[in-house]
Amino acid sequence: MEMNTERRGQTLSMQQIIDNLPVVVFEYTVWPDGSRDFTYLSASCEKILGIKREVLLGGSYPMKVFIHRADWAVFEKQMERVIAEVGPFKWEGRIFNINSEVIWIEASCEPVKLPDGRITWSGVINHIGERKELERKKQEADVRYREAATLFSELFNNSPIAIVLLDSEGNVQQVNRGFEMLFGYTITELKGNSLNQFIVPTELETEGNDLNSLISAEQVVRIETTRLRRDDVPVSVIIYGVPIHLEDKTIGIFGVYVDITEQKKIEEELKIRNAELDNFVYKVSHDLRAPLSSVLGLVNLAQMPGNDDNPTEYLKLVGEKVGQLDHFISDVLSHSKNLKLDVKTGVIDFENIINKTFHDLNYMRGADHVALKVTISGSDFHSDPWRMGEIFRNLISNAIKYRKIRSESSEVSIDVAITPDKAQIKFKDNGIGISQENLNRIFEMFYRASEQSEGSGLGLYIVKNAVEKLDGTLTVTSRLNVGTTFEISLPNKKGYTLF
Repeated sequence: MEMNTERRGQTLSMQQIIDNLPVVVFEYTVWPDGSRDFTYLSASCEKILGIKREVLLGGSYPMKVFIHRADWAVFEKQMERVIAEVGPFKWEGRIFNINSEVIWIEASCEPVKLPDGRITWSGVINHIGERKELERKKQEADVRYREAATLFSELFNNSPIAIVLLDSEGNVQQVNRGFEMLFGYTITELKGNSLNQFIVPTELETEGNDLNSLISAEQVVRIETTRLRRDDVPVSVIIYGVPIHLEDKTIGIFGVYVDITEQKKIEEELKIRNAELDNFVYKVSHDLRAPLSSVLGLVNLAQMPGNDDNPTEYLKLVGEKVGQLDHFISDVLSHSKNLKLDVKTGVIDFENIINKTFHDLNYMRGADHVALKVTISGSDFHSDPWRMGEIFRNLISNAIKYRKIRSESSEVSIDVAITPDKAQIKFKDNGIGISQENLNRIFEMFYRASEQSEGSGLGLYIVKNAVEKLDGTLTVTSRLNVGTTFEISLPNKKGYTLF
Protein backbone atom coordinates (compact mmCIF):
# COMPACT_ATOMS: atom_id res chain seq x y z
CA MET A 1 0.00 0.00 0.00
CA GLU A 2 2.79 2.38 0.85
CA MET A 3 4.55 1.40 -2.39
CA ASN A 4 1.50 2.25 -4.55
CA THR A 5 1.18 5.64 -2.86
CA GLU A 6 4.84 6.36 -3.53
CA ARG A 7 4.57 5.40 -7.18
CA ARG A 8 1.44 7.52 -7.59
CA GLY A 9 3.32 10.50 -6.13
CA GLN A 10 6.13 9.92 -8.62
CA THR A 11 3.62 9.75 -11.49
CA LEU A 12 1.95 12.99 -10.46
CA SER A 13 5.31 14.71 -10.28
CA MET A 14 6.18 13.61 -13.85
CA GLN A 15 2.83 14.85 -15.14
CA GLN A 16 3.40 18.21 -13.49
CA ILE A 17 6.76 18.45 -15.20
CA ILE A 18 5.23 17.63 -18.59
CA ASP A 19 2.38 20.10 -18.10
CA ASN A 20 4.80 22.90 -17.25
CA LEU A 21 7.13 22.36 -20.18
CA PRO A 22 7.28 25.31 -22.68
CA VAL A 23 6.21 22.85 -25.38
CA VAL A 24 3.16 20.73 -26.11
CA VAL A 25 3.83 17.05 -25.59
CA PHE A 26 1.66 15.01 -27.92
CA GLU A 27 0.85 11.55 -29.10
CA TYR A 28 -0.55 10.99 -32.59
CA THR A 29 -1.92 7.56 -33.49
CA VAL A 30 -2.68 5.87 -36.78
CA TRP A 31 -4.98 2.82 -36.53
CA PRO A 32 -4.88 -0.21 -38.82
CA ASP A 33 -8.01 1.00 -40.64
CA GLY A 34 -6.18 4.18 -41.67
CA SER A 35 -7.91 6.56 -39.30
CA ARG A 36 -5.64 8.85 -37.33
CA ASP A 37 -5.88 11.55 -34.67
CA PHE A 38 -4.33 12.96 -31.52
CA THR A 39 -4.53 10.55 -28.59
CA TYR A 40 -2.68 12.70 -26.09
CA LEU A 41 -1.91 16.44 -25.64
CA SER A 42 -0.28 18.00 -22.61
CA ALA A 43 -2.02 20.70 -20.58
CA SER A 44 0.16 23.45 -22.15
CA CYS A 45 -1.80 22.98 -25.40
CA GLU A 46 -4.16 25.86 -24.78
CA LYS A 47 -1.41 28.22 -23.61
CA ILE A 48 0.94 27.51 -26.51
CA LEU A 49 -1.43 26.70 -29.39
CA GLY A 50 -4.45 28.75 -28.32
CA ILE A 51 -6.71 25.66 -28.54
CA LYS A 52 -8.06 23.59 -25.70
CA ARG A 53 -6.72 20.06 -25.85
CA GLU A 54 -10.25 18.66 -25.42
CA VAL A 55 -11.20 20.26 -28.76
CA LEU A 56 -8.36 18.56 -30.64
CA LEU A 57 -8.71 15.26 -28.77
CA GLY A 58 -12.45 15.19 -29.34
CA GLY A 59 -12.07 15.40 -33.12
CA SER A 60 -14.34 18.44 -33.46
CA TYR A 61 -11.51 20.48 -34.96
CA PRO A 62 -10.31 18.49 -38.01
CA MET A 63 -6.64 18.60 -38.92
CA LYS A 64 -7.41 20.11 -42.34
CA VAL A 65 -9.07 23.06 -40.62
CA PHE A 66 -6.36 23.21 -37.98
CA ILE A 67 -3.50 23.48 -40.54
CA HIS A 68 -3.16 26.67 -42.62
CA ARG A 69 -4.38 25.97 -46.13
CA ALA A 70 -1.11 27.27 -47.64
CA ASP A 71 0.82 24.64 -45.66
CA TRP A 72 -1.70 21.78 -45.79
CA ALA A 73 -0.43 20.11 -48.98
CA VAL A 74 3.13 19.87 -47.68
CA PHE A 75 1.94 18.65 -44.29
CA GLU A 76 -0.30 15.94 -45.75
CA LYS A 77 2.35 14.74 -48.20
CA GLN A 78 4.91 14.46 -45.42
CA MET A 79 2.41 12.62 -43.16
CA GLU A 80 1.67 10.09 -45.89
CA ARG A 81 5.36 9.45 -46.37
CA VAL A 82 6.19 8.91 -42.67
CA ILE A 83 3.14 6.66 -42.20
CA ALA A 84 4.19 4.53 -45.14
CA GLU A 85 7.78 4.38 -43.95
CA VAL A 86 6.97 4.38 -40.21
CA GLY A 87 9.65 7.03 -39.93
CA PRO A 88 10.30 10.15 -37.86
CA PHE A 89 8.28 13.26 -38.57
CA LYS A 90 9.46 16.86 -38.51
CA TRP A 91 7.47 19.76 -39.88
CA GLU A 92 7.04 23.47 -39.39
CA GLY A 93 4.15 25.53 -40.58
CA ARG A 94 1.18 27.65 -39.66
CA ILE A 95 -1.98 26.69 -37.77
CA PHE A 96 -5.18 28.50 -36.84
CA ASN A 97 -6.12 28.76 -33.19
CA ILE A 98 -9.74 28.85 -32.02
CA ASN A 99 -9.85 32.60 -32.70
CA SER A 100 -8.61 32.06 -36.28
CA GLU A 101 -5.27 33.65 -35.43
CA VAL A 102 -2.23 32.33 -37.30
CA ILE A 103 0.48 30.68 -35.18
CA TRP A 104 3.81 29.29 -36.37
CA ILE A 105 4.69 25.88 -34.88
CA GLU A 106 7.31 23.21 -35.25
CA ALA A 107 6.38 19.55 -34.62
CA SER A 108 8.85 16.68 -34.28
CA CYS A 109 8.19 13.09 -33.19
CA GLU A 110 9.37 9.49 -33.41
CA PRO A 111 7.15 6.43 -34.25
CA VAL A 112 6.45 3.31 -32.21
CA LYS A 113 4.66 0.35 -33.81
CA LEU A 114 2.41 -1.46 -31.28
CA PRO A 115 1.50 -5.18 -31.29
CA ASP A 116 -2.14 -4.47 -32.13
CA GLY A 117 -1.14 -2.77 -35.39
CA ARG A 118 -1.31 0.82 -34.20
CA ILE A 119 1.53 3.24 -34.93
CA THR A 120 2.00 6.02 -32.41
CA TRP A 121 4.17 9.08 -32.96
CA SER A 122 5.26 10.79 -29.73
CA GLY A 123 6.94 14.13 -29.65
CA VAL A 124 6.65 17.84 -28.99
CA ILE A 125 5.18 20.94 -30.61
CA ASN A 126 7.09 24.24 -30.24
CA HIS A 127 5.69 27.74 -30.72
CA ILE A 128 8.21 29.30 -33.12
CA GLY A 129 6.50 32.63 -33.80
CA GLU A 130 9.38 34.70 -32.40
CA ARG A 131 11.91 32.72 -34.38
CA LYS A 132 9.90 33.10 -37.61
CA GLU A 133 9.54 36.84 -36.97
CA LEU A 134 13.31 37.09 -36.58
CA GLU A 135 13.75 35.06 -39.75
CA ARG A 136 11.29 37.33 -41.56
CA LYS A 137 13.14 40.44 -40.43
CA LYS A 138 16.43 38.86 -41.43
CA GLN A 139 15.03 37.98 -44.85
CA GLU A 140 13.77 41.53 -45.28
CA ALA A 141 17.16 42.84 -44.17
CA ASP A 142 18.85 40.47 -46.63
CA VAL A 143 16.57 41.65 -49.42
CA ARG A 144 17.25 45.28 -48.56
CA TYR A 145 20.97 44.53 -48.41
CA ARG A 146 20.88 42.78 -51.78
CA GLU A 147 18.87 45.63 -53.26
CA ALA A 148 21.27 48.18 -51.81
CA ALA A 149 24.25 46.16 -53.03
CA THR A 150 22.68 45.86 -56.49
CA LEU A 151 21.89 49.58 -56.55
CA PHE A 152 25.42 50.45 -55.43
CA SER A 153 26.87 48.09 -58.03
CA GLU A 154 24.71 49.65 -60.76
CA LEU A 155 25.61 53.17 -59.67
CA PHE A 156 29.29 52.25 -59.37
CA ASN A 157 29.55 50.53 -62.74
CA ASN A 158 27.28 52.78 -64.80
CA SER A 159 28.22 56.17 -63.37
CA PRO A 160 29.74 58.41 -66.07
CA ILE A 161 32.07 59.74 -63.39
CA ALA A 162 35.36 57.88 -62.87
CA ILE A 163 35.35 55.93 -59.57
CA VAL A 164 38.09 53.78 -58.03
CA LEU A 165 38.17 51.63 -54.90
CA LEU A 166 41.58 51.26 -53.25
CA ASP A 167 42.72 49.25 -50.26
CA SER A 168 44.34 50.94 -47.27
CA GLU A 169 47.73 50.79 -49.00
CA GLY A 170 46.48 52.63 -52.07
CA ASN A 171 46.35 49.55 -54.30
CA VAL A 172 43.49 49.22 -56.78
CA GLN A 173 40.65 46.84 -55.90
CA GLN A 174 37.99 47.96 -58.37
CA VAL A 175 37.32 50.64 -61.00
CA ASN A 176 34.15 51.43 -62.91
CA ARG A 177 33.58 51.87 -66.63
CA GLY A 178 33.72 55.65 -66.21
CA PHE A 179 37.29 55.31 -64.90
CA GLU A 180 38.29 52.98 -67.74
CA MET A 181 36.85 55.40 -70.32
CA LEU A 182 38.50 58.48 -68.77
CA PHE A 183 41.98 57.07 -68.23
CA GLY A 184 42.11 54.15 -70.70
CA TYR A 185 43.16 51.49 -68.16
CA THR A 186 41.16 48.31 -67.39
CA ILE A 187 40.70 46.69 -63.98
CA THR A 188 42.78 43.73 -65.21
CA GLU A 189 45.79 46.03 -65.60
CA LEU A 190 45.24 48.00 -62.41
CA LYS A 191 44.02 45.46 -59.83
CA GLY A 192 46.45 44.98 -56.97
CA ASN A 193 48.78 47.74 -58.19
CA SER A 194 49.40 51.23 -56.88
CA LEU A 195 47.22 53.67 -58.82
CA ASN A 196 49.84 56.42 -58.56
CA GLN A 197 52.26 54.62 -60.88
CA PHE A 198 49.69 54.71 -63.69
CA ILE A 199 47.99 58.12 -63.68
CA VAL A 200 50.02 60.52 -61.50
CA PRO A 201 52.47 62.73 -63.47
CA THR A 202 56.10 62.45 -62.36
CA GLU A 203 56.16 66.03 -61.14
CA LEU A 204 53.08 65.35 -58.95
CA GLU A 205 54.29 62.07 -57.42
CA THR A 206 54.67 63.64 -53.95
CA GLU A 207 51.14 65.03 -54.17
CA GLY A 208 49.79 61.57 -55.03
CA ASN A 209 51.49 59.97 -52.05
CA ASP A 210 50.42 62.76 -49.69
CA LEU A 211 46.84 62.39 -50.92
CA ASN A 212 46.74 58.69 -50.01
CA SER A 213 48.22 59.46 -46.59
CA LEU A 214 45.61 62.12 -45.87
CA ILE A 215 42.75 59.84 -46.84
CA SER A 216 44.16 56.92 -44.85
CA ALA A 217 44.38 59.27 -41.86
CA GLU A 218 40.57 59.55 -42.06
CA GLN A 219 40.43 62.93 -43.75
CA VAL A 220 38.01 63.56 -46.61
CA VAL A 221 39.97 65.21 -49.41
CA ARG A 222 39.02 67.45 -52.34
CA ILE A 223 41.75 68.56 -54.70
CA GLU A 224 41.89 70.07 -58.17
CA THR A 225 44.85 68.71 -60.08
CA THR A 226 46.09 66.96 -63.23
CA ARG A 227 46.29 63.26 -64.01
CA LEU A 228 47.52 61.35 -67.09
CA ARG A 229 45.59 59.15 -69.48
CA ARG A 230 47.10 55.94 -70.81
CA ASP A 231 48.23 57.86 -73.92
CA ASP A 232 49.98 60.44 -71.64
CA VAL A 233 47.40 63.12 -72.45
CA PRO A 234 46.91 65.27 -69.32
CA VAL A 235 43.41 65.46 -67.85
CA SER A 236 42.26 68.21 -65.49
CA VAL A 237 40.28 66.62 -62.65
CA ILE A 238 38.72 67.28 -59.28
CA ILE A 239 39.48 64.35 -56.95
CA TYR A 240 37.24 63.50 -54.02
CA GLY A 241 38.85 61.00 -51.64
CA VAL A 242 36.82 59.35 -48.89
CA PRO A 243 38.19 56.82 -46.35
CA ILE A 244 36.21 53.59 -45.84
CA HIS A 245 35.84 52.57 -42.17
CA LEU A 246 35.12 49.28 -40.49
CA GLU A 247 35.10 49.08 -36.69
CA ASP A 248 36.98 52.38 -36.37
CA LYS A 249 39.67 51.27 -38.80
CA THR A 250 40.37 52.58 -42.31
CA ILE A 251 40.20 49.58 -44.63
CA GLY A 252 40.12 51.35 -47.97
CA ILE A 253 39.80 54.51 -50.02
CA PHE A 254 36.93 55.55 -52.25
CA GLY A 255 38.10 57.93 -55.00
CA VAL A 256 35.96 59.94 -57.42
CA TYR A 257 37.53 61.73 -60.41
CA VAL A 258 35.50 64.49 -62.07
CA ASP A 259 36.82 65.43 -65.51
CA ILE A 260 36.97 69.24 -65.75
CA THR A 261 39.16 69.42 -68.87
CA GLU A 262 36.44 71.12 -70.93
CA GLN A 263 35.65 73.43 -68.03
CA LYS A 264 39.33 74.40 -67.87
CA LYS A 265 39.37 75.06 -71.60
CA ILE A 266 36.32 77.28 -71.21
CA GLU A 267 37.96 79.09 -68.30
CA GLU A 268 41.10 79.68 -70.37
CA GLU A 269 38.98 80.81 -73.31
CA LEU A 270 37.12 83.14 -70.98
CA LYS A 271 40.40 84.61 -69.74
CA ILE A 272 41.47 85.19 -73.33
CA ARG A 273 38.11 86.74 -74.19
CA ASN A 274 38.23 88.98 -71.12
CA ALA A 275 41.74 90.09 -72.04
CA GLU A 276 40.56 90.73 -75.60
CA LEU A 277 37.59 92.67 -74.27
CA ASP A 278 39.82 94.84 -72.10
CA ASN A 279 42.13 95.41 -75.03
CA PHE A 280 39.16 96.01 -77.31
CA VAL A 281 37.65 98.67 -75.07
CA TYR A 282 41.02 100.41 -74.71
CA LYS A 283 41.83 100.31 -78.43
CA VAL A 284 38.34 101.34 -79.52
CA SER A 285 38.32 104.34 -77.19
CA HIS A 286 41.84 105.28 -78.29
CA ASP A 287 41.25 104.82 -82.03
CA LEU A 288 37.95 106.68 -81.88
CA ARG A 289 39.45 109.62 -80.03
CA ALA A 290 42.52 109.95 -82.27
CA PRO A 291 40.74 111.00 -85.50
CA LEU A 292 38.18 113.03 -83.55
CA SER A 293 40.99 114.89 -81.82
CA SER A 294 42.60 115.56 -85.20
CA VAL A 295 39.30 116.87 -86.58
CA LEU A 296 38.84 119.15 -83.55
CA GLY A 297 42.41 120.34 -83.91
CA LEU A 298 41.89 121.22 -87.58
CA VAL A 299 38.59 123.00 -86.77
CA ASN A 300 40.27 125.05 -84.03
CA LEU A 301 43.21 125.84 -86.33
CA ALA A 302 40.88 126.97 -89.10
CA GLN A 303 39.03 129.26 -86.67
CA MET A 304 42.15 130.99 -85.35
CA PRO A 305 42.18 134.78 -85.91
CA GLY A 306 44.36 135.84 -88.80
CA ASN A 307 44.49 132.33 -90.33
CA ASP A 308 44.27 132.82 -94.09
CA ASP A 309 44.94 129.17 -95.07
CA ASN A 310 42.78 127.69 -97.81
CA PRO A 311 39.72 126.08 -96.09
CA THR A 312 39.65 123.43 -98.83
CA GLU A 313 42.85 121.92 -97.46
CA TYR A 314 41.32 121.71 -93.99
CA LEU A 315 38.18 120.09 -95.38
CA LYS A 316 40.29 117.56 -97.25
CA LEU A 317 42.15 116.64 -94.07
CA VAL A 318 38.91 116.48 -92.07
CA GLY A 319 37.43 114.22 -94.75
CA GLU A 320 40.40 111.85 -94.49
CA LYS A 321 40.08 111.67 -90.70
CA VAL A 322 36.32 111.11 -90.90
CA GLY A 323 36.88 108.38 -93.51
CA GLN A 324 39.45 106.79 -91.22
CA LEU A 325 36.95 106.97 -88.35
CA ASP A 326 34.17 105.51 -90.50
CA HIS A 327 36.41 102.64 -91.61
CA PHE A 328 37.33 101.87 -88.02
CA ILE A 329 33.68 101.90 -86.88
CA SER A 330 32.78 99.61 -89.80
CA ASP A 331 35.45 97.13 -88.70
CA VAL A 332 34.23 97.24 -85.10
CA LEU A 333 30.64 96.62 -86.20
CA SER A 334 31.78 93.83 -88.52
CA HIS A 335 33.66 92.18 -85.67
CA SER A 336 30.62 92.40 -83.40
CA LYS A 337 28.30 91.08 -86.09
CA ASN A 338 30.61 88.15 -86.83
CA LEU A 339 30.59 87.11 -83.17
CA LYS A 340 26.83 87.34 -82.68
CA LEU A 341 25.29 86.53 -86.06
CA ASP A 342 24.27 82.92 -86.71
CA VAL A 343 25.70 81.28 -89.83
CA LYS A 344 23.18 81.55 -92.66
CA THR A 345 23.78 79.39 -95.70
CA GLY A 346 23.15 80.42 -99.28
CA VAL A 347 24.61 80.15 -102.78
CA ILE A 348 27.98 81.90 -103.10
CA ASP A 349 28.72 83.84 -106.30
CA PHE A 350 32.46 84.30 -105.90
CA GLU A 351 32.92 86.41 -109.02
CA ASN A 352 30.19 88.87 -108.03
CA ILE A 353 31.41 89.13 -104.39
CA ILE A 354 35.03 89.72 -105.42
CA ASN A 355 34.25 92.27 -108.16
CA LYS A 356 31.75 94.16 -105.99
CA THR A 357 34.20 94.27 -103.07
CA PHE A 358 37.03 95.56 -105.27
CA HIS A 359 34.70 98.19 -106.72
CA ASP A 360 33.48 99.31 -103.28
CA LEU A 361 37.07 99.79 -102.16
CA ASN A 362 38.16 101.91 -105.11
CA TYR A 363 37.97 105.01 -102.86
CA MET A 364 41.08 103.80 -101.02
CA ARG A 365 44.32 105.53 -101.84
CA GLY A 366 46.25 103.46 -104.39
CA ALA A 367 43.32 101.19 -105.29
CA ASP A 368 43.58 102.30 -108.92
CA HIS A 369 47.19 101.02 -109.02
CA VAL A 370 46.23 97.45 -108.04
CA ALA A 371 45.44 94.92 -110.76
CA LEU A 372 42.96 92.16 -109.93
CA LYS A 373 43.25 88.68 -111.43
CA VAL A 374 40.49 86.17 -110.59
CA THR A 375 40.28 82.48 -111.55
CA ILE A 376 37.24 80.40 -110.51
CA SER A 377 36.78 76.71 -111.30
CA GLY A 378 33.85 74.52 -110.34
CA SER A 379 30.41 75.74 -109.31
CA ASP A 380 27.53 75.43 -106.89
CA PHE A 381 29.15 76.35 -103.56
CA HIS A 382 27.12 77.13 -100.44
CA SER A 383 28.22 79.08 -97.38
CA ASP A 384 27.43 82.32 -95.52
CA PRO A 385 27.35 85.18 -98.10
CA TRP A 386 27.88 87.97 -95.54
CA ARG A 387 30.96 86.33 -93.99
CA MET A 388 32.36 85.49 -97.42
CA GLY A 389 32.02 89.17 -98.28
CA GLU A 390 33.82 90.17 -95.06
CA ILE A 391 36.68 87.78 -95.77
CA PHE A 392 37.31 89.22 -99.24
CA ARG A 393 36.71 92.82 -98.10
CA ASN A 394 39.45 92.61 -95.48
CA LEU A 395 41.91 90.65 -97.61
CA ILE A 396 41.54 93.00 -100.61
CA SER A 397 41.63 96.05 -98.33
CA ASN A 398 44.88 94.82 -96.78
CA ALA A 399 46.38 94.14 -100.22
CA ILE A 400 45.66 97.74 -101.21
CA LYS A 401 46.99 99.21 -97.94
CA TYR A 402 50.19 97.19 -97.96
CA ARG A 403 51.06 97.40 -101.64
CA LYS A 404 54.50 98.53 -102.72
CA ILE A 405 53.86 102.25 -102.96
CA ARG A 406 56.74 102.95 -105.30
CA SER A 407 55.84 100.08 -107.60
CA GLU A 408 53.46 100.53 -110.50
CA SER A 409 52.80 96.78 -110.86
CA SER A 410 50.77 95.96 -107.73
CA GLU A 411 48.68 92.84 -108.26
CA VAL A 412 46.15 90.69 -106.39
CA SER A 413 45.61 87.14 -107.62
CA ILE A 414 42.59 85.18 -106.37
CA ASP A 415 42.21 81.52 -107.31
CA VAL A 416 39.02 79.65 -106.24
CA ALA A 417 38.71 75.89 -106.80
CA ILE A 418 35.26 74.46 -105.94
CA THR A 419 34.46 70.80 -105.39
CA PRO A 420 31.29 69.13 -104.00
CA ASP A 421 33.02 69.02 -100.60
CA LYS A 422 34.81 72.34 -100.29
CA ALA A 423 36.25 75.49 -101.79
CA GLN A 424 40.01 76.12 -101.84
CA ILE A 425 40.78 79.83 -101.98
CA LYS A 426 44.30 81.09 -102.70
CA PHE A 427 44.67 84.85 -102.21
CA LYS A 428 48.08 86.20 -103.30
CA ASP A 429 49.50 89.71 -103.51
CA ASN A 430 52.93 91.10 -104.38
CA GLY A 431 52.95 93.73 -101.64
CA ILE A 432 55.48 94.62 -98.96
CA GLY A 433 55.11 91.23 -97.22
CA ILE A 434 55.33 90.36 -93.53
CA SER A 435 58.43 89.53 -91.50
CA GLN A 436 58.64 86.12 -89.84
CA GLU A 437 58.66 87.71 -86.40
CA ASN A 438 55.31 89.37 -87.12
CA LEU A 439 53.74 86.51 -89.07
CA ASN A 440 52.56 84.62 -85.99
CA ARG A 441 50.78 87.70 -84.60
CA ILE A 442 48.95 89.12 -87.60
CA PHE A 443 45.65 87.47 -86.59
CA GLU A 444 45.66 89.10 -83.15
CA MET A 445 43.12 91.78 -82.37
CA PHE A 446 44.42 95.31 -83.20
CA TYR A 447 47.85 94.06 -84.24
CA ARG A 448 49.52 96.10 -86.97
CA ALA A 449 52.55 94.55 -88.58
CA SER A 450 53.41 97.70 -90.52
CA GLU A 451 53.18 101.42 -89.95
CA GLN A 452 52.40 101.93 -93.65
CA SER A 453 48.67 101.98 -92.92
CA GLU A 454 46.57 103.55 -90.20
CA GLY A 455 44.01 100.75 -90.36
CA SER A 456 42.05 99.43 -87.37
CA GLY A 457 44.19 96.34 -86.83
CA LEU A 458 40.99 94.27 -86.90
CA GLY A 459 40.99 93.14 -90.53
CA LEU A 460 42.85 89.83 -90.31
CA TYR A 461 41.34 89.15 -86.89
CA ILE A 462 37.89 89.38 -88.52
CA VAL A 463 39.04 87.13 -91.40
CA LYS A 464 40.30 84.47 -88.97
CA ASN A 465 37.10 84.51 -86.90
CA ALA A 466 34.87 84.43 -89.99
CA VAL A 467 36.74 81.39 -91.36
CA GLU A 468 36.38 79.63 -87.99
CA LYS A 469 32.65 80.40 -87.93
CA LEU A 470 32.40 78.69 -91.32
CA ASP A 471 34.29 75.62 -90.02
CA GLY A 472 37.21 76.35 -92.32
CA THR A 473 40.98 76.59 -92.05
CA LEU A 474 43.34 79.49 -92.79
CA THR A 475 47.10 79.53 -93.39
CA VAL A 476 49.47 82.32 -94.42
CA THR A 477 52.94 82.51 -95.91
CA SER A 478 54.86 85.69 -96.60
CA ARG A 479 58.24 87.14 -97.56
CA LEU A 480 59.36 90.70 -97.06
CA ASN A 481 59.29 92.74 -100.29
CA VAL A 482 57.93 89.72 -102.19
CA GLY A 483 54.32 89.39 -101.08
CA THR A 484 51.82 87.43 -98.98
CA THR A 485 49.66 84.38 -99.70
CA PHE A 486 46.56 83.37 -97.76
CA GLU A 487 45.12 79.89 -98.30
CA ILE A 488 41.57 79.26 -97.09
CA SER A 489 39.68 75.96 -97.12
CA LEU A 490 35.91 76.12 -96.52
CA PRO A 491 33.42 73.22 -96.42
CA ASN A 492 30.67 73.22 -99.03
CA LYS A 493 27.46 73.46 -97.02
CA LYS A 494 25.14 72.59 -99.85
CA GLY A 495 22.05 70.94 -98.40
CA TYR A 496 22.04 73.08 -95.22
CA THR A 497 18.97 75.19 -94.45
CA LEU A 498 18.79 78.27 -96.64
CA PHE A 499 18.21 81.64 -95.04
